[in-house]
Amino acid sequence: MTATLEADPVATAAAPPEEGTASRFPRRWWGLAALLAATLLNLLDASIVNVAAPSIRAELGGTAATIQWLAAGYTLALAIGLLTGGRLGDMFGRKRVLMVGLVGFLAASLACGAAQSIEVLLASRAVQGAFAAIMVPQCFGLIRDMFGRELGKAYAVFGPLIGLASIGGPVVAGLLVDADLFGTGWRSIFLMNLPLGLAALVLGAKVLPAGAPSLKGLRLDLGGALVAATGMCLLLVPLVEGRELGWPAWTAAMLVASVPVLGLFALGQLRRSRSGKTALIELSVFTKRSYTSGIAFVVVFFGAVTGFSLAVGLFLQLGLGFSPLKASLAMAAWAVGAFIGSGASAGLAPRLGRKILHVGLAGMAIGLAVLYLQFGAGSAPGPWALSPALLVYGIGMGMIFVPLFGIIVGDLEDHEIGSASGLLESFQQGAAALGVAGLGTIFFGRFTIGGGEAEAMSAAQTITGVTIALTAVAFAVVFGLPKRAREER
Repeated sequence: MTATLEADPVATAAAPPEEGTASRFPRRWWGLAALLAATLLNLLDASIVNVAAPSIRAELGGTAATIQWLAAGYTLALAIGLLTGGRLGDMFGRKRVLMVGLVGFLAASLACGAAQSIEVLLASRAVQGAFAAIMVPQCFGLIRDMFGRELGKAYAVFGPLIGLASIGGPVVAGLLVDADLFGTGWRSIFLMNLPLGLAALVLGAKVLPAGAPSLKGLRLDLGGALVAATGMCLLLVPLVEGRELGWPAWTAAMLVASVPVLGLFALGQLRRSRSGKTALIELSVFTKRSYTSGIAFVVVFFGAVTGFSLAVGLFLQLGLGFSPLKASLAMAAWAVGAFIGSGASAGLAPRLGRKILHVGLAGMAIGLAVLYLQFGAGSAPGPWALSPALLVYGIGMGMIFVPLFGIIVGDLEDHEIGSASGLLESFQQGAAALGVAGLGTIFFGRFTIGGGEAEAMSAAQTITGVTIALTAVAFAVVFGLPKRAREER
């Protein structure tokens, strides 16, 4: 479930100086529709396998780790690619790079839908994530170009739909898998990308502004990107595979090795900055306490939300025996709550500043506390029994989506915004992959496939308790963020 959920940090923190964008971009609302379709592709595919994973495993085989990799592989590739995806738009023009990203994403989606083995599917999912990393940064940059100082109008539409789509993926997946359109079963969750993506491609080609590259002659730090990718793989692979393999020595070695490798990446970026070369990240952003606190919040929040989403889907299907449709309906209240919360935050955030995050986290904690009691009750819940708690949890979560990233970058200088936003998105996706690996490992450590309802209830209660603890940590981290986003001061 995770994906790029934020309003554009570049846009929200530093409004561009251009005036008269309505006259310069008369078809900007059509352009927004194309960009929204492209963004929805990423949001849906980041979370859509959470409900479909058991059906995929039943047909193609695999292990518990396979289920985790269906989600983690996509978000890991996305996190790694985001370090360079934004720079590609600066070098070659945002519209052109967006079109390339869309074509690649659709080709990978077709490969996912046609996969005849779990290995091909996992590889295609990684390719999907890589092309999403090329596509997503261009969407937010183009919105900023087209709407200028009237970004609020665009995000009044964009924000709530992002919140709904972020959690709606599992619901859509359940409906499609159960409908079994033309006998496609789970494959339809990937094939549905084709009409939506083609619409975005055709419409975008006609109405989006071409724009000139802003950084001609820039040379990407591909070596730095490779080191970062290596460090993240060293961290995540043992977390996903370790429990099922009995934590052999190589898993511990990889975890330990990830620390110096990621440290080497940071050192390399520092050296490039000092030598006047373009680095993937602007290290000066880490001198701002609000930004470092924001990074910590993103890791905890998105890791918890994404991991919990996967665990709930697995609990309902593998533990309680729900069909994909029944599981998606049981989680529908979560999606409705996210939509309500995202819409409400648009009006509340300007008045409350960072307090909107505390309000949202409090709502999440209340919903989680009720779920914890339900899972500990002993008797398995029906499909609608979890809806009230999931609704409250979703409302709280939705209130955080839209204002979060504008608040985090509120103290940054204009020249730091571009690098900071790309890095923040990368941390978000890395946290999502880490949440899937970490909470998935805990869940399968307490629940064995076929273990029965009582074991599943115990595992679900454990995961909910861990998520409550992570939500409390996120609540404390918020105090390091600025009280008001820069654009509000």
